[in-house]
Amino acid sequence: YICSSQRECSAVKYWILYSKCMTDVYRACASVLVFQKDQNPIKILLLHKPRKKDSWQIPQGGVEDGETYEEAALRELKEESGLVGKLIGKSKTVYQYDFPSSYRKFRPDNVCGQRIEFCFAVVEASAEVLVDQSEINSFAWATKGEIGNYIKREEYLRLVKKLVEEGEKLLGSQV
Repeated sequence: YICSSQRECSAVKYWILYSKCMTDVYRACASVLVFQKDQNPIKILLLHKPRKKDSWQIPQGGVEDGETYEEAALRELKEESGLVGKLIGKSKTVYQYDFPSSYRKFRPDNVCGQRIEFCFAVVEASAEVLVDQSEINSFAWATKGEIGNYIKREEYLRLVKKLVEEGEKLLGSQV
């Protein structure tokens, strides 16, 4: 890289030193598995993001400063689906993954991936889902057997099915 001024060279040197000193971190995220109350078979909420790959998922998003994972999960549920859920528990499962290098090169920070913690919530069967048609453009209520019709990435599908089984036990203990 050739600098066009002393000031620019100083800025470039600072950035190189700064970026080498920065430790990679994982973005804290919360996700919520939402069950329709009193449904048999049990159905969970899946949301569709308008992208080519891995477009179906359970509600999730970043944890904001001062928020607990539970608060973030319920906030994300409201933002992405318009639903107000009742929290029924939190999983011990944590899912952490690295961003692909093709995505990282466009990030101006040291966030290398996401670390997601999971909560469980219920909503009334009559609750109306409202998606914004921008970040989320569709939704589905799916039984455990139907989840694979939506989620295609095997690792994520196994994770969601495991969470459904964990959530079903929580639901059963509340009856």
